[in-house]
Amino acid sequence: MSDESGADRQLHLGYMYWSNGTHPAGWRLPEAVHDRGFDGGYLIELAQLAESATFDFFFFGDRLATGPEYQFTNTSVLARIEPFTAASYIATATSRIGIVVTANPTYYEPFNLARLTASLDHISAGRASWNIVTGADHRAAANYTRTEHGDASARYDRADEFVGVVRDLWDSWEDDAFVRNVETGEFVVADRIHPVNHRGRSFRIRGPLNMARPPQGQLVVLHAGTSDRSRDLGAREADVLFAAAATIEQGRAYAEEIRRRAAGFGRARSSIAILPGLTPIVAETRQAARALYDRLNELLVLDDDIRYGGRDPEQWGAGSAAPREAQGPGLRNLGALSQRVGVDLTARDLTEPLDDATAARFTPAGRALVHTTAARTGRAVGGADPLTVRDLLNTHIVGGHVVVGGPADIADYMQAWFESGASDGFNIQSAYLTEQFETFVGLVVPELRRRGLFRTEYTGRTLREHLGLNRPDNRWARENTRAGGQ
Repeated sequence: MSDESGADRQLHLGYMYWSNGTHPAGWRLPEAVHDRGFDGGYLIELAQLAESATFDFFFFGDRLATGPEYQFTNTSVLARIEPFTAASYIATATSRIGIVVTANPTYYEPFNLARLTASLDHISAGRASWNIVTGADHRAAANYTRTEHGDASARYDRADEFVGVVRDLWDSWEDDAFVRNVETGEFVVADRIHPVNHRGRSFRIRGPLNMARPPQGQLVVLHAGTSDRSRDLGAREADVLFAAAATIEQGRAYAEEIRRRAAGFGRARSSIAILPGLTPIVAETRQAARALYDRLNELLVLDDDIRYGGRDPEQWGAGSAAPREAQGPGLRNLGALSQRVGVDLTARDLTEPLDDATAARFTPAGRALVHTTAARTGRAVGGADPLTVRDLLNTHIVGGHVVVGGPADIADYMQAWFESGASDGFNIQSAYLTEQFETFVGLVVPELRRRGLFRTEYTGRTLREHLGLNRPDNRWARENTRAGGQ
């Protein structure tokens, strides 16, 4: 983490593991790996590749419910390996890279989660991190013998209390509680082991945790979200925040707001690393990268009814509410695109160039879509290589933070965000595996290093050290010191 002035600041890079990549059709490329998502050896290969490039961490996401609809939007979440099992496995085959596990407080108990995370931190010698999610998929409740998932307010109430209890449990053993005196037979100092005795709205937990304090003292905490409650939770508790800003202006505004909220909680403005997710589609040249992006998009499955997606045409009329589900079946059509840009395109041919007069009538959201499409493809409205209706539909389907180009283009983009204060680095994702990850490591990482923006070697052992975070004192030891104890 940088100091307040930004001196000696360098990028932080995490790698988020999506077994089939983030592009909805990436797994269909002939060169893509799409059948090793449950292969432990493959996980080790990827983690070691990230470690060879000195990434800060390797990230396992999670989702507690699924359905066949994900095959059209993100096959990586259709079925995925359990994070703690996978993280423990790769911890034994790596030595420096941090390892992030995702766990939802709605479906864990604080004692279990504190024990799991502390164990992973011990196994990895101080490289573990917990990503807090509250989960928006109500179907998860039915997998945990619950009648309801709970609204966002209830989930965040539980999460707020949950995090505090976990932190208390991590600290329930002081660092010097173990004396292991073979002469006297004293193994621990009893008054350095502390019951938590928590009595709250959601939890009643006596403690202490039944294992030693984690090597990092307090594990690195990650969080992502855009709601007001999520931003408060992140500003108060997180060491790393994953932002979802689509533009550098939005990124700066988000970062400034989080830093302001962090200061309101008594934290240093520089104590949180803000790492937007980023999918770089990269090749040796800009032209080759754009050609690869086109190849990926040619494999997208569009609706059979390309005009209306089999729905009532009135649904796509001006002022009608947009569906809330992901960009899957029924949303890959000209009606859905028309609703997004504010102009009826349902009578257009997919190969038709978008003309200036039509684009001029687009809503701000539509104009933003045109801008994003042009940046990804290099095509322009009314240009010699014209931007087509299909190009616009592709961008509508392939959302997220995507940048397309050669290594210098990708590095320029990352540097602009970083130096503007919109980010402290990025959570890198691959459109498909393994080639895109290898290409990023082989081409972009050396370019970032050449510019002095990214480390050439690890200088620390723990994830806290990678992020420039001090190891916190045990709160019980601090209280004992204030009270004049030993």
